[in-house]
Amino acid sequence: MAFPMIFNKPRIVKVLKVIDESPTVRSLIFKDDLCSKAKPGQFIMVWIPGVGEIPMSVSMMKDGLAGLTVRKVGEASNALFNMKVNSMIGIRGPYGNSFNPIIGKVMIVGAGTGLAPLMPLLDILTDKSASIDMIVGGKTVEEFIFMNKIKEILSKTESKIVVTTEDGSYGIKGLVTDAILPILKEKRFDMIYTCGPELMMKKVFDMAQEFNIPIQASLERVMKCGIGICGSCCIGKYNVCKDGPVFDFQMLKEVKDEFGLFKRDHSGKRVMF
Repeated sequence: MAFPMIFNKPRIVKVLKVIDESPTVRSLIFKDDLCSKAKPGQFIMVWIPGVGEIPMSVSMMKDGLAGLTVRKVGEASNALFNMKVNSMIGIRGPYGNSFNPIIGKVMIVGAGTGLAPLMPLLDILTDKSASIDMIVGGKTVEEFIFMNKIKEILSKTESKIVVTTEDGSYGIKGLVTDAILPILKEKRFDMIYTCGPELMMKKVFDMAQEFNIPIQASLERVMKCGIGICGSCCIGKYNVCKDGPVFDFQMLKEVKDEFGLFKRDHSGKRVMF
């Protein structure tokens, strides 16, 4: 996929709003025409002055504004998390492919900041889907994000929300994947969309395969260039930045020897999940 030069050109934008989603997660809102027209699932490369550049999903796009949602886990994400209103960041993109919204009965499975690229998709699906079953997982109630927004969006259509926490502090105690199997046994779906920890997505993929349901999963890998040049984000024959980040059923089958098993660190060394 070739990207027009306008997407590759770095732009400096001002943080207009900071939203605390949880004690460790924040959303940053900024104005950018290109990002505001991104498709659900696409990502941008974000430059933090004096720190470096990292890929981030576009978690909101509306009326010329766009948003990204960051959890503080490392040097770059911590620096981005600590940005204030009027702070300046660099962006380029949006890059990659996107989720393909379908008309029908869909299941959405998300956990943690994996919900970020699913939120714009959810907005679109409420106008397309016959019904939406949303399965949301987290470690503890304090770490849940977007729940009020999810409930507001899903109130517009036939829907069901299932929540799981590993410590039982909210919803069903257990992993998000524990809640999926009973639902799949009761209801037929036309598509499953998922984003979150890769081990979780691998289990979702296995269940989708068992029940013969199409699936679209948003993958995450180390990305240095964002445009398919450096190869640091490779999985099988694919570059996640260029051929993904959204992988469909066939693509996931082709990378089954790596998906959910290992990834590569910044040096290119294999790291087991």
